[in-house]
Amino acid sequence: MAGFSLNYLSHALSTFAMIGFIRQYFPGIKIILGGGLITSWTKNPEWLDPFRGLVDTLISGPGEQQLLSVLGIEASNEIHYTPAYDSLPLNDYLSPGRILPYSASGGCYWNKCSFCPEKAEDNPYIPIAVDKVMNDLNVLLMNIRPSLVHLLDNAISTALLKRLAAEQLGVPWYGFARASALLTDLELCKALKDSGCVMLKLGLESGDQAVLDKMQKGIDLHTASLVLKTLKKAGISTYVYLLFGTPPETLTEARNTLEFTIRHKDEIGFLNIAIFNMPACGPEMTGYKTSSFYEGDLSLYTDFVHPRGWDRKSVRHFLDNEFKRHLAVSAILQNDPPVFTSNHAPLFVKRHG
Repeated sequence: MAGFSLNYLSHALSTFAMIGFIRQYFPGIKIILGGGLITSWTKNPEWLDPFRGLVDTLISGPGEQQLLSVLGIEASNEIHYTPAYDSLPLNDYLSPGRILPYSASGGCYWNKCSFCPEKAEDNPYIPIAVDKVMNDLNVLLMNIRPSLVHLLDNAISTALLKRLAAEQLGVPWYGFARASALLTDLELCKALKDSGCVMLKLGLESGDQAVLDKMQKGIDLHTASLVLKTLKKAGISTYVYLLFGTPPETLTEARNTLEFTIRHKDEIGFLNIAIFNMPACGPEMTGYKTSSFYEGDLSLYTDFVHPRGWDRKSVRHFLDNEFKRHLAVSAILQNDPPVFTSNHAPLFVKRHG
């Protein structure tokens, strides 16, 4: 058997090329296909499985127990296994050092944001016990000796952040976190810095409070401002994510986001600027006129008619001719490493002390 993990649409072409190669030259091998993208596709109510005859088994969601069952191996009662990277060519990756990916949870502990794929797909939040996380990390750090740890969670939990502040990993690390009151505590943020935190990614999305409230982000802009200032004082860089063209937004609210960005130009290390895409399935789609971006049934998103006339063309015009051209914003954008963007950004953060 041969298994493939397909997580992003950009990887689909190469994945199916490899599957086609195996089908042609090794027809006796059974093919198993799982991963995040497969999970998203199969959660769509209109999924019809166009891969019959090409893929023998599709695995949706956490794959450990399902994979063992397909292989005819009796699974234990464990719901989490410490990752094993020993068989991978760890020295052959294009990187200045070994980078360890680790996921301390599945899903999102907030799980309330409108139009979020996690919510639309009804993915449960499944955290790993903090003691187990720290044990895993200590084992992996000893075996792999990485130069950087990437925590893959949608948002690192409060409990894990506090534990990481209390225990030093002894290696630089980064990941997503929510802009919550926890990160306005300067002493805790300094402890996170001492533990190895070089960068936190923050999904702010908008600098307009009304937009955040209508999107159910659970983010208070005053708190977010304090978080940015506190992390800056602690020496932790930030990678801020902004989302334009959401249903509650117009040019007025977009300009409020620009003003928020300008006010915090000294605290924002990097920027990710994206245009909103409507998830292809989910309860919030009701009431919106939608249309496909292109022919086919594998897109995770759909085009839609904006209820306030703030269409994609207008959003792009604002971003290209006003937002990105502001000197404060363009200076931040120049910090972003090309090609790999956020996954290389921690390597460009200046080390203090």
